[in-house]
Amino acid sequence: MAESKRYISQTELENHQKPGDLWISIQGKIYDVTEWSQEHPGGALPLLNLAGQDATDAFVAYHPGLAWQYLDKFFTGYYLKDYSVSEVSKDFRKLAAEFSKMGLFEKKEHGTGILLCIIALLFSISVYGVLCSNSALVHLLSGALLGFSWIQSGWIGHDSGHYQVMSSRKFNRVAQILTGNCLAGISIGWWKWNHNAHHIACNSLEFDPDLQHMPIFAVSSKLFNSLTSYFYERKMNFDSIARFLVSSQHWTFYPVMCFARINLFAQSFLFLFSKRKVPNRGQEILGILVYWTWFPLLVSCLPNWGERLMFVVASFAVTGIQHVQFCLNHFSSSVYVGPPSGNNWFEKQTDGTLDIVCSSWMDWFHGGLQFQIEHHLFPRLPRCHLRKVSPFVQELCKKHNLQYDTASFWKANVMTIETLRSAALQARILSNPVPKNLVLEAVNTHG
Repeated sequence: MAESKRYISQTELENHQKPGDLWISIQGKIYDVTEWSQEHPGGALPLLNLAGQDATDAFVAYHPGLAWQYLDKFFTGYYLKDYSVSEVSKDFRKLAAEFSKMGLFEKKEHGTGILLCIIALLFSISVYGVLCSNSALVHLLSGALLGFSWIQSGWIGHDSGHYQVMSSRKFNRVAQILTGNCLAGISIGWWKWNHNAHHIACNSLEFDPDLQHMPIFAVSSKLFNSLTSYFYERKMNFDSIARFLVSSQHWTFYPVMCFARINLFAQSFLFLFSKRKVPNRGQEILGILVYWTWFPLLVSCLPNWGERLMFVVASFAVTGIQHVQFCLNHFSSSVYVGPPSGNNWFEKQTDGTLDIVCSSWMDWFHGGLQFQIEHHLFPRLPRCHLRKVSPFVQELCKKHNLQYDTASFWKANVMTIETLRSAALQARILSNPVPKNLVLEAVNTHG
């Protein structure tokens, strides 16, 4: 006689959502991923953020078909009582299955090898300009070219963190370390830890690290309540310093973006030298040391401190374009307070994301981020297919009356500044505001 199924309620499932006791539901079956969270390639945070709830859509989005066969060893023997699937989730899963049948997740046609050659060429020209020219203008242009090479290396780092861009995992790892750690000075391990949390908790003020820039920036007045960052494990205090900086953030946004790399350097060091478990820590640190060897040496080859400063500022400022791009897709979109929910994966990803409208010949400039909605829904999908699948996503959004926001690159910048300005003005009218300057008030209000 077949054994009857054992069920637990949603409330009972929610009792297992803390470190040391992580249960999730996938297609109505309950899995204990407590021990696996320490080995999970995406880190423990995605599992912790979705623990105690249904995570089927997130699992479908992030894992290839082969991953399903490994679930059984985590099965608790329980099923979720009254498990149901929304019409949106049904359509999303069908779309993911259709893309898989078409082979889109395996066909990577954007030419990583060619892009690596372009990066090497830009880097070589930059080094040649520094070592073989006496012209200050050439040195300035060399810094700019180095910045462009960092931007393109950033796209490879982004792609390789989501899917395999090279012929094997070993070569994929080599590409990550070379373009991320060695060339750009950014830990690919830190980026994956940060970026996975962003994808799972898209635009949650408490769980998405990409919106947690206090005291420099605040994209919503909700942050004025001194929320807790569950990613950085600290309180984001809205104190007098934060109020002062946020009140002018729409003016400081672009200058700060010019030097945003400094924060990435700091975050990389904090991550690599922290007590947390860091995969391949030795490789990561060695790669960072390579960067901090060649870059200072290259800068020291310039004839004077003026040109050295000019070179560094030019390289950082050009790379600032990419930092602006990272912000455009989310800063002006809807935000929320609280943990992410696996039951409305499609809705949360579309609601918190903005696509950038551009011609196909400009795809190289945006590196796939112009189709941010599609990328968030299908993070394993190579960027060369994002434009192809966009009409299917739009159709699904239209069918279910869901938001599908698009804007030109210029309009997205305007929307971002408007969001920052709105929060800035709200910060200025809070109790105990910063001392008022009538001229600055007039410019902030009407400018």
